[in-house]
Amino acid sequence: MLKDTTSKWLIIYLLFLCVLAVLGYVITPDSSSFANNQHIEISMKSPGYSCYFYSEEQKRSVGFFKTLIYGNNEYHNELAISKYEIIEDSIFLTVIDPLLANNREVLCFPIPNTEKDFLKRFLTKKVFWLGTDHFGRDVLSRLIIGLRISLSVGFISVLISLLIGVSLGALAGYYGKWVDQVIMWFINVIWSLPSLLLIIAISFALGKGFWQMFIAIGLSMWVEVARVVRGQVMSIKQNEYIEAAHALAYSNTRIIIKHILPNIWGPVIVISAANFSTAILVEAGLSFLGLGVAPPIPSLGGMIRESYIGIFFGYPWLSLFPGILIISIVFSFMMIGRVLKRYM
Repeated sequence: MLKDTTSKWLIIYLLFLCVLAVLGYVITPDSSSFANNQHIEISMKSPGYSCYFYSEEQKRSVGFFKTLIYGNNEYHNELAISKYEIIEDSIFLTVIDPLLANNREVLCFPIPNTEKDFLKRFLTKKVFWLGTDHFGRDVLSRLIIGLRISLSVGFISVLISLLIGVSLGALAGYYGKWVDQVIMWFINVIWSLPSLLLIIAISFALGKGFWQMFIAIGLSMWVEVARVVRGQVMSIKQNEYIEAAHALAYSNTRIIIKHILPNIWGPVIVISAANFSTAILVEAGLSFLGLGVAPPIPSLGGMIRESYIGIFFGYPWLSLFPGILIISIVFSFMMIGRVLKRYM
């Protein structure tokens, strides 16, 4: 069992990841939509690689909330520059070009005003802390946006599973008799189906997309919640304060919502923590199989799928970073679930 200090650090780590996911495009080096700004000339660069970019286009200012949600939808024509040199009144730019024998070509421009003015207006230095992929996209930026996708899938899928599972479980446990029999029959039918095949079937029925993935995973995770809620409701409805509520002529809806459900959230929270990690794993697996969110939307499983072959060709970091992130998230939620189980 984890110590309390360890669980606190895991919670802090998950909160840090949540902050990264919420801020998203505001903090990513590549703020383009889906972090899909491509520079083929600097593809497959190792972590820590840096270079200059020359562009004559002026970036338009975009609102904070629009950038936060959608990013900057503009893709600028930028020229990758390995270095620059100023000689007299001209500036020489060494352009990175993989088609040339020496991977570079020298271009000369007159300095418009001063060196400082030129650097501010036309040159931008970028550092690719986690390297670039085979399209020359910033891995760190795609990792943060992929993290947002994964956490969103986990949160919304758990929300859907709670909505369905708590509702059906509470009805079955409270009313019993034929209501319980019908709901339990339906639960057993869904329970007998393999979860992954059920998710794939729902995905094919709804179509491939962003929101479809949320719904497909959520519709496959409610069964366990419903079984636990049913058992808890059947136990709690025998208590004296529930009988007192009946004696006071409270409605069944009020008794379920105000007197029963608040007393069963302990086990439900534990199951939700486990379901959260399961949803992230399932989404990563489906994306790895090509059944997840469609490109160019980044996802952790999709990033592994695009670059896992690089493990054998000298660039393992492309699949290593998203893999470590998935493992750390799942491990954190599972361990926190174990700690919650001890106190609930």
